[in-house]
Amino acid sequence: MAGSTLAAECAARGWGSRQRPVAVLAASLALLSWLRSAHGGSDGGSSLNDDLLLPYPPSYHGPRHHHRYVRDCQAVVHGNVTHETWPSNTSTELPVTTTRGFVSYFPPEGETQREVYGHFTFVNNPLRTLSVLEPGGLGGCNSSLRSPVIETARRGKCLVAQNGGYFDMITGKCLGNVVSDGRLVRNARGMQNAQFGIRKDGTMVFGYLSEEDVLDQVNPFVQLVSGVVWLLRDGEVYVDQSKTAECDKTQTTGTFDKFINVISARTAVGHDRLGRLILVHMDGQTDVRGLNLWEMANFLKQQGVVNAINLDGGGSATLVLNGTLASYPSDHCKSDAMWRCPRSVSTVMCIHEPACEPPDCSGHGRCMLGECQCSGDFWRGPDCSVLDCGPSNCSQHGICTESGCLCDAGWIGSNCSEACASGSYGDGCTQKCLCQNGGACDPVHGSCTCPAGYQGAICQQECPIGWYGPNCQQLCDCEYGCPCDQETGSCNITYEDSLQDKLFRAGRCLASHMVQAGSDEKSLLTERTWICFTSVLGLLLLISVVGNLRLVLRRRAAERCESGDYVYHPLKEMNGEASHTCPSASWEQCQAEDTQDQSQPETEALI
Repeated sequence: MAGSTLAAECAARGWGSRQRPVAVLAASLALLSWLRSAHGGSDGGSSLNDDLLLPYPPSYHGPRHHHRYVRDCQAVVHGNVTHETWPSNTSTELPVTTTRGFVSYFPPEGETQREVYGHFTFVNNPLRTLSVLEPGGLGGCNSSLRSPVIETARRGKCLVAQNGGYFDMITGKCLGNVVSDGRLVRNARGMQNAQFGIRKDGTMVFGYLSEEDVLDQVNPFVQLVSGVVWLLRDGEVYVDQSKTAECDKTQTTGTFDKFINVISARTAVGHDRLGRLILVHMDGQTDVRGLNLWEMANFLKQQGVVNAINLDGGGSATLVLNGTLASYPSDHCKSDAMWRCPRSVSTVMCIHEPACEPPDCSGHGRCMLGECQCSGDFWRGPDCSVLDCGPSNCSQHGICTESGCLCDAGWIGSNCSEACASGSYGDGCTQKCLCQNGGACDPVHGSCTCPAGYQGAICQQECPIGWYGPNCQQLCDCEYGCPCDQETGSCNITYEDSLQDKLFRAGRCLASHMVQAGSDEKSLLTERTWICFTSVLGLLLLISVVGNLRLVLRRRAAERCESGDYVYHPLKEMNGEASHTCPSASWEQCQAEDTQDQSQPETEALI
């Protein structure tokens, strides 16, 4: 019964209406709609499709001329631009959309006045709240489906839903250009009918577009639908110019003229100067009640609409509010002609809660009125895709996770800004350092950096004697090879008792090793060597004994010669040798001894 509330409320304050008691009529209208729903009239195939309002003959749709024809035929004031643009409203104020019902009278004066019921829907931030939906959901146009607006609205979770573009009444084929939520569903190949669309940057576009305009990828359309007849252009009625642009001269103009001039149910889409999108719905029945397009255009102009195009009307005109039919259908039901049933149509203009991009907020939040409400304490960004652990970003010593900073080894704290305390290291600083003798522990790996004078994996060893410095890498340079200070390498030191004891022990050990080395060298003279050496010495001794024996014998012989008779002869020099005489009795003996003496010098010299 929402329709009755809207109708009754707006009957008293309808635009351009006279103050008449219309609440009863509005309530009756809503009651009929409710009875129709209770009777099963929502069935997609229940309409007889008997209220037809066609702009073209059934055999074709749209003019055959090109975009250049439209451009050349329009008024000079518009130059070469065949469409109008307007920045859309970006307000996030609630409610997202407001629908107002009205009852007005046309013409405003005279005895032929007729009452017209309808609705205006004002939409904030249409870039994020409007979608052009395919019939029955995704793929509906490609499958030539038709579906009641109420069914498509339920699938799309629409707050407000109104029929959109035209379709083939026989095949169900979507007609004109269709872009749905950024997807190009149908390309009309430059057909020159009035278009409405929203580009990626939020710009609303009304008018005639070339195929290049439709396919533009610099600022592509995210929503696009085709109508017939541009009602208002920049605040002025544009019906007559539209007739020139959209009527095919090769065909009779009778059908198009009737389409413009006949009273019927009408729908339209436009905008005001605040950039709000406006959906307009007028109840009616062809040739019985409703508005013609001239009246529609002038009425919208009075309400401050700037640009507007006409959408499918007649029996297709349908409005659904919060899942409830709010319009009065003009088609009769198949099951019972007493009742009126909504027609199964093609595309639908759907107003929904502001959409988030992406709709699931990257899986890290939920969409609330077009804004992602990120879950947890660290997901950030308009789409909840950025992990942010604060200005320091884990101090460059960790990774931000959805549960906070995961610190690198050697760092702790909520922002990973604290290094491990002395004596600990590793993940979470949970491991204990093993460094000894004042060694520095690496907070990441736990490796030890030894101070001067120590070495080893955990600095457990003093430098060996004769070495000093960090890790004992430097050799002492002290006189006589004395040890130096293990830390500084200084030779001017007083040895500690322990060091002196070491040196004493080392000296004893060295002496022992030297003695052992000497014995090892003696052992190198083998038994055979000793035998040879002894034999040589024995031979030399024997020769010496023989030589000495001969000398003794000679001395005795000489003594015997001296004790005998001597004959004095003068000394003679013969080659440096002295000769002597012997007694006649001993002459031969002396001569033999002299001959033997000449053979002895070499032996004596050897001895």
